[in-house]
Amino acid sequence: MFDINKIRADFPILSREIYGKPLVYLDNAATTQKPLCVLDAMREEYLNVNANVHRGVHYLSQQATELHEAAREKVRAFVNASKTEEVVFTRGTTESINLVASSFAEAFMQEGDEVIVSAMEHHSNIVPWQLQAAKRGISIRVIPMTDDGVLMMDEYERLFTEKTKMVSVAHVSNVLGTVNPVKDIIRTAHAHGVPVLVDGAQSAPHFRIDVQDLDCDFFAFSGHKMYGPTGIGVLFGKEEWLDRLPPYQGGGEMIESVSFEKTVFQGLPFKFEAGTPDYVATHGLATAIDYICSVGFDAIEAHEKELTRYCVEQLQTIGGMRIFGPSTFARDAVVSFLVGDIHHMDMGTLLDRLGIAVRTGHHCAQPLMDRLGILGTVRASFALYNTKEDVDALVAGIRRVSQMF
Repeated sequence: MFDINKIRADFPILSREIYGKPLVYLDNAATTQKPLCVLDAMREEYLNVNANVHRGVHYLSQQATELHEAAREKVRAFVNASKTEEVVFTRGTTESINLVASSFAEAFMQEGDEVIVSAMEHHSNIVPWQLQAAKRGISIRVIPMTDDGVLMMDEYERLFTEKTKMVSVAHVSNVLGTVNPVKDIIRTAHAHGVPVLVDGAQSAPHFRIDVQDLDCDFFAFSGHKMYGPTGIGVLFGKEEWLDRLPPYQGGGEMIESVSFEKTVFQGLPFKFEAGTPDYVATHGLATAIDYICSVGFDAIEAHEKELTRYCVEQLQTIGGMRIFGPSTFARDAVVSFLVGDIHHMDMGTLLDRLGIAVRTGHHCAQPLMDRLGILGTVRASFALYNTKEDVDALVAGIRRVSQMF
C-alpha cells in the first residue's frame, strides 16, 4: 500500500521550515531528497567497511568490494541489462554521455559524419557532441518538435543519411516532461544501422526501465535524481559496443598490465572505470534502488501521474497562466509555466519566501527555450513523497505572487 505519511517520514528534510514556512520541495528534476536508509547505509560503510576496492587482500577491502559489485548487480537488475559487464559506474548522466561521445567519436566518426539529437535536449546531450564537432568536424542534426513539445517523427526519419553515425536523445524532457517515443526512435535508427544513446536522467526515477526491451545501445542516468547520492551515475552499454570503444580515461583500476612500452586494458566494465571508484556512493545508489523497489514502480508512477494531472488542472485556473509541454497528460512529473508578464526569476524568488522550492531559468536547455521563444520558465517537478497539498500550496503561492504585480 502507498502510505504517503510513512514515505515522507523517511525524508526528514521535508519536515523543516524555510523562512518560517513549511518546506514544499518541488525541485526534484534537479535533485531528489535522500531517505534515511540511503544516508544510514553510506554512514555505516564509512564507519565500518571503508577500504579501497578490488585490489586489496585484506578483509575490509574484500568486504567493500563485495558491496561495490553487489551494487553493480543491483543496477543490472534495475535496468534489466543482460550482464554486469554492461554496467559502467560514472559520476552521473553528464559523464556517461561524455564518455560515449568521446570514445564513440574517436573510434567511429570522422569529418562530415553526423549525430542526431532532438530539439528538447539538456545541454549535457548537446555540448559533448559540439566538442566532438569542433575536434573532428562532425555535424549535429536536430529532430524538430511541435509547438506543444512533441517530436516530429516524420521529420526524424528524413534526417538520416549515409553519414549518420549516432542518435542521442532524451527519454523524458527535463523542461516539458514529454515522454519521447524512444522505442520508435531506436527502431528507426537500427533500421539504418545506427546505434542509439538514451539520456535517462529524467526517466529512471519515475518508471520501469528495461534496456533489453527498449533495445537501446547505451542508456545513462544519475543516482542523485533517484533518491541516491550525488556524484554517482551509470552508463549501460551493450557489450558489443563497449568492447569496441576505446577507454575514456586512463589510470589505475582500468589496466591489466602496464609497461613503459605498452598498456593492456582490463575487460568490461573496468576498462571505463579509471581510478578509485566512489564505492560508498555505489552502495548508496543500490540502497536507493532497494527503496524505490520497496515502494513499487506501479505505485510511484500512478502517484506521480495523478499529481502531475492535478497540478496542470489547478494551474489552469490561474489567470495569465501558460503551461509548456504536451496538451495531453503524456508528460512525466514535470510542469513548466509562466504567469502573465511576471519574470520567472521573480516568481521563483517570491515563492521561495513562502517556503516553496521550484526551479527557474532555462534548465540547461537554452535551444529549447529559443524554440519556445522565451528566456526561461518556472518548473515544478514531483517525486514519490510529494502530495496534493504541495500542489495546493504552489497554486496558492502563485496566486499570492500574481497579486503583487
